[in-house]
Amino acid sequence: MKKDSKIYVAGHNGMVGNAIVRNLMDSGYNNIITRSRSQLDLTNQNQVKYFFENENPDYVFLAAAKVGGIKSNNDFKADFIYQNLMIQTNIIKSAYDYNVKKLLFLGSSCIYPKLSPQPIKEEYLLSGYLEPTNDAYAIAKISGIKMCQSFNQQYGTKFISVMPTNLYGPNDNYDLMTSHVLPALIRKVHESNLNNTDVVIWGTGNPRREFLYVDDLADACVFLMNNYESSDIVNIGTGDDISIRDLSLLIMKIIGNNQNIKFDESKPDGTFRKLLDVSKLHELGWKHKTSLEDGIKLAYSDFLNKNNNE
Repeated sequence: MKKDSKIYVAGHNGMVGNAIVRNLMDSGYNNIITRSRSQLDLTNQNQVKYFFENENPDYVFLAAAKVGGIKSNNDFKADFIYQNLMIQTNIIKSAYDYNVKKLLFLGSSCIYPKLSPQPIKEEYLLSGYLEPTNDAYAIAKISGIKMCQSFNQQYGTKFISVMPTNLYGPNDNYDLMTSHVLPALIRKVHESNLNNTDVVIWGTGNPRREFLYVDDLADACVFLMNNYESSDIVNIGTGDDISIRDLSLLIMKIIGNNQNIKFDESKPDGTFRKLLDVSKLHELGWKHKTSLEDGIKLAYSDFLNKNNNE
């Protein structure tokens, strides 16, 4: 990408899209296009076509998606599969129709089978059954990958797909009903500290998860947009994981909470372990920069700022 290339970031108000915009601006890119949901309904094919016809972006970061944690993924499967299929289908097709030079599609590590060998290599995609609690979202994302690959094969487009691990950081969602595990834990530990109550955590605390600071993801996406052209998917993560129990203790230490932890084993654990193999990304020349402890400190500051401004 040139510094004056016209770059469309779909989903710029979300955590990932916002981080990509910040990274692009900090890197000197000066022709970034964004649209809010009220300005452009990405599930509406005609609106998306009209936008591409009039704006003609050179590059597209497809970060727009309906996302949520275990509960919302399980409770609203129809919303997750429909909205994500519509968003990505409309954008990918218009990117082809209006000659976008390159598109980067953001998937998710939940695309991989529930019982994948660990760490998870890119080639494990479609090698087994999905985790039932988020299979609708995962199938939508797999469809996006296959759509990018199919357009590349048939039409010679340059549409690449990346699979981030669990993300956290500025502009995250801290709603306990819809958030992912790390931001939910930040809120639970914070409120427990304020109210002098136990910290109640879903599941056994034994599952292990990998977490990537969202600004590191954004940096990887810009790096890959500039340096990668294969149809083969690329994992983006840290290569390290931590148990939910140890993550809870780390967050409690950072926040300064000395309350008790209780695990509600009536609630689901989800997949026991999800650690991405990031050797391909490392071989391409990119590694994450933000440690988990430093990232959580930054995320907690973001949470406090959000609370103070609400």
